[in-house]
Amino acid sequence: MTDNVKHVTVKALAWDLAADIHLPPGFDESRTYPAIVSVHPIGSCKEQTAGNVYGTALVDEGFVVIAFDASFQGASGGEPRSIEDPVFRAQDISYVIDHLVTLPYVDADRIGVIGVCGGGGYAINATMTDRRIKAVGSVTGVNFGRLMHESFSGYDPVGALDAVAGQRTAEARGEERRVTQYLPASPEAAEEQGLTELDLTEATDYYRTARGEKPGGRTEGLFSRQGSAIGWDAFHRAEVLLTRPLCVVVGDRPGAFGAYRDGLEIYRRAASKDKELVVAEGFSHYDLYDRPEPVKIALDHLIPFYKKHLGR
Repeated sequence: MTDNVKHVTVKALAWDLAADIHLPPGFDESRTYPAIVSVHPIGSCKEQTAGNVYGTALVDEGFVVIAFDASFQGASGGEPRSIEDPVFRAQDISYVIDHLVTLPYVDADRIGVIGVCGGGGYAINATMTDRRIKAVGSVTGVNFGRLMHESFSGYDPVGALDAVAGQRTAEARGEERRVTQYLPASPEAAEEQGLTELDLTEATDYYRTARGEKPGGRTEGLFSRQGSAIGWDAFHRAEVLLTRPLCVVVGDRPGAFGAYRDGLEIYRRAASKDKELVVAEGFSHYDLYDRPEPVKIALDHLIPFYKKHLGR
């Protein structure tokens, strides 16, 4: 793992994004390098799996990697806080690329993106419309729009939109904001509540313990701003627009968040001529966040994938 990190700010609309640029070992500022944008999961931050697992592994292979906090989250700007809006999340990636192409040591023709969990869906979506992205990797990627349209809205998306509209009007009139907590407060709290679903309990183990907990990671969302997510689809028009090389990594122990399902769907639908589906057998969504064996399976495919399409 390299300790050569630059903390930078990236201009996005009326606020800045906080980002860490990880420079490869033996970095020579007179050279140009391929670069990879690393996109964190829903409710996560740049210091968690996208940055401190996949980002650092790719840096060690000779890539410049930039991990950033999403708008309204972590150390990035944007008000009100804790908005998880897919439109902003996908646009954030393009703003980060705007920054990368100004750096003399980044080859603007060799930029890729990688995303974990919801970040995988955002990475795929951004790749469809930002042609500066030359290759995209998704690790246990989730289509957050599909998740919000289905189980996160109780399979009643129109009813959920009515509730969101009412809450947004109330907040516009000065009432208190409603923040949705995605997870129990601790694994013990999950057990006390009788929660046993695989993804939910494993997410709690990652985000609510020393295993993955970081100050910038807040697994919550502002309810009044969830409407756009309910109506959004990460894979819209993938059959036509997703032509860049694609590497999709999933575990075959599926949970309620649906990464296995989403991974197989986007692999099938993508227009990419060069695409790969990697199934980490015996592993779950959150195993792929940081468990050494499944992470190695993912990286054994992702590293040669990026070297092939971005060079080194």
